[in-house]
Amino acid sequence: MSPRTGAGQRPYALLSRVRLTYVRVFRVPLVRAAKRVVPRRFARARPGYPAADRLTRVSPNETEAPSMPEYGCFLSTEEWGPADLVEQARMAEQAGFQCLWISDHYHPWNGEQGQSPFVWSVIGALSEAVSLPVQTAVTCPTVRIHPAVLAQAAATASVMAGGRFRLGVGSGEALNEHILGDHWPPAHVRLEMLEEAVQVMRHLFTGRTVNHRGTHYTVENARLYTVPDEPVPIDVSAFGPKATALASRVGDGYITMTPDEAMVTRYRKGGGGAGLVSGGMKVCCGPDRDEAVRTARRLWYSDLLPGELGQILPTPRHFEQAEALVTEDMVRENMVCGDDADEHVAALGAFADAGFDRIYVNQIGPGQRGFFDFYRTKVLPQLPR
Repeated sequence: MSPRTGAGQRPYALLSRVRLTYVRVFRVPLVRAAKRVVPRRFARARPGYPAADRLTRVSPNETEAPSMPEYGCFLSTEEWGPADLVEQARMAEQAGFQCLWISDHYHPWNGEQGQSPFVWSVIGALSEAVSLPVQTAVTCPTVRIHPAVLAQAAATASVMAGGRFRLGVGSGEALNEHILGDHWPPAHVRLEMLEEAVQVMRHLFTGRTVNHRGTHYTVENARLYTVPDEPVPIDVSAFGPKATALASRVGDGYITMTPDEAMVTRYRKGGGGAGLVSGGMKVCCGPDRDEAVRTARRLWYSDLLPGELGQILPTPRHFEQAEALVTEDMVRENMVCGDDADEHVAALGAFADAGFDRIYVNQIGPGQRGFFDFYRTKVLPQLPR
């Protein structure tokens, strides 16, 4: 899923009364808690994890924003296969980018984009290829994949990346989430599902056995045996007031795609505090601005579709039918195209001025090596960091 759509309740207390019992069959002391049994050696929190009755978000030290903005590269799984994405990550590190975003899709937005590799396999390769922090931008943990399964994927990714992994989550699009025939719920239900999914994943990140009976999800005797030393930070993607309130309440960080200072302030004052605020933009670098505009429209008109179309259209073919709604003039007004370094710097600066901590940029279409050379020599050196 892309971070265009996003946005649960702090996880509830699991332990109420605790008493020791003795299991004769295994001769192992156990701790019995409400509706679950946990080996005694796991009853105490792992280093870096809160006790089960205080399980909320990652500690502030793990999520506080950097003192200066960091600039990252946004890898598009909709446009590129696994080998190309890994090579782009290498070029990003060599060019001076400080972090990586990677999209998480089952389908591309349209047939012209033409790719959609399984992001968790690619993240494993990235963890071996580069040393940059990696984040999904973003994953929907609600319909297509159960949050208990995604918790395992995220925990493993964090272990492989040496703790340099953040899970970006959002409420999803029908494009990716309807494929198993599930009903695609309205926005307020998707936010409710997202809140509960975040709750489930946080409990599983502790490495304890989890039983959960919620409104939308059931987890029975589930335990992650491979977990990182610190909990995986979960950043919530949000674009409206309700979703932003949810991000403030349950997220370790906030993701949005427009340099809107008012929304950043709403997130921080609503409870997000010093949580990491991340945003990003797409550009199409090239010497011919008109050609760059045509390329950007051909591949990414979906970013400029009006209203809720991006959330409710079910297939790439349906998005292709809506292409006529987006004109080249709309692309010129809303995307940075061409090779004017000052224009690129100004667009990134707008995010920094709005209070963003990490700012990601994605090159649309071909010319990837030229993009990295351009940013290495012309753009990144002008940015304060």
